[in-house]
Parts: sequence; structure tokens; C-alpha cells
Amino acid sequence: FAENTDVLWDNFQATAVEVAGGIAIALVGGALLALVLHRIEPARKALYPLLVASQAVPVAIMAPLLVIWLGFTILPKLVIVAVVSFFPVVVTTLDALRRIDPEQLKLMRTLDASGGQVLRWVEAPAALPAALSGAKVAVAVAVIGAVLAESAGAEKGLGLMITQAGAQFRTSTSFAACAVLAAMAIVLFFALQTAERRIAPWAHRPRRPGS
Repeated sequence: FAENTDVLWDNFQATAVEVAGGIAIALVGGALLALVLHRIEPARKALYPLLVASQAVPVAIMAPLLVIWLGFTILPKLVIVAVVSFFPVVVTTLDALRRIDPEQLKLMRTLDASGGQVLRWVEAPAALPAALSGAKVAVAVAVIGAVLAESAGAEKGLGLMITQAGAQFRTSTSFAACAVLAAMAIVLFFALQTAERRIAPWAHRPRRPGS
């Protein structure tokens, strides 16, 4: 750490932008897709198996291809992180939407609520905490995805630093970079947990007995 502080910091910033950006894309896109799958049954039947199948494609194979197609920019890294983070967000959000109390939906229909009002007052409060929980699950995988993407081709980043240090038998540098990656994942996890408590406090209210 002492010998590589500046280099670690410089590469950390690149990887942090990739991971945070990819998770943000997965969070927004995954929540929207989950809502579509929830509301449109034919879409759920058609797309959900494909979504599951997409997780069987190894990131180590996908990363070099995306670098070839999209170039040595931040874009392929964002795509990789978003892809590996996407599945947990969609699954947790869709499960939460499907567990909405049917009586709530029935009440909204009785009150002649529009689709937008149902989304605002019933579906969004159920989906938001679940989407953030899915993002927390995806954090560790997202960091791994960023490292694999950088090792396939990047100008800077902790993944590139680990690859170069390993090739030069500088194991102490590799361990230092891995420690920074682990710290990043921990910080991101608790940042999402804090955001979940502040943005969706209703999901953490203690339930009354019998409710």
C-alpha cells in the first residue's frame, strides 16, 4: 500500500466509476423490466427464460467480445457490470411485485385508480426496496465483472493492475489491489443499505403482531 498508494487510488477511481455506473444502470433497467414482466404476462413467459439463460454465459467469455465490439472505452465495462447485476435486481423486484396483496389492487380498482396511480401508490413502494436489495446482492458480482472486463482490455483499473502485477510476479501489489476491491464492495453494500433505509423507510417498519 505504501509503495503504490497513488497508483492504487488512480486505478480505484476508474473501477469505482465502472461498478457504480453499471449497478445504477442495472437498478433502473432491472426495475423497469420487472414492472413490464409483472404487468404483461406474455412478455414474462417469453423473456424470463431468456433472462435466466443469460446468466449461463461466462463473463470471462463475454468481456473480450464486448471489448472488441465496443473498443477500449468505459462502455464495455459498464455493460459487463450492468449485465451481471441485472438478474438479481429483476428477480427480487419481480418477486416483490407478485407478492403485492391482491386486496390492495382490488381497492385501487374500486376507487377507479389509473395505471399511473396504481404504480405510484402500490407497485412502486413494493418494487423500490426489492430493487435495492437486488442491487446489494449484485455488488460482489459487479466488482468481479469489472475486474474481468478490465483484464480483457482497459487503460486503467484495479483489474488491469492485478493482471499486470500477476504477470510480473508482484504478488504484494495484487493483494493490495484485491484488498481495495473488497473494501469497495463493502462500502457499496452498506451505501445501498443506507439508501434503502432512507429512500424506502416503510420497508423497515416493524410489523404489528398478526399483520
